[in-house]
Amino acid sequence: MNPEEIEALILAGLPGCEVTVLSDDNTHYEAVVVSDAFEGKRPLMRHQMVYQTLGELVGNEIHALSIQAFTPAERS
Repeated sequence: MNPEEIEALILAGLPGCEVTVLSDDNTHYEAVVVSDAFEGKRPLMRHQMVYQTLGELVGNEIHALSIQAFTPAERS
């Protein structure tokens, strides 16, 4: 998978979010996700929300994914 495909899946699962996904090898990825949906959520829950958008791809096509998840206020 390429980073753009992963971005599209995250956007579909977390409508209205801002997402950037980077990868040097299309196996290991780094995602920065900014969403109002993260408000009041602990980091673990935020990561789980992102993983849910990717389903079974994580651990298969997506070998490793580093996530930074912020609310819009945290990114300002």
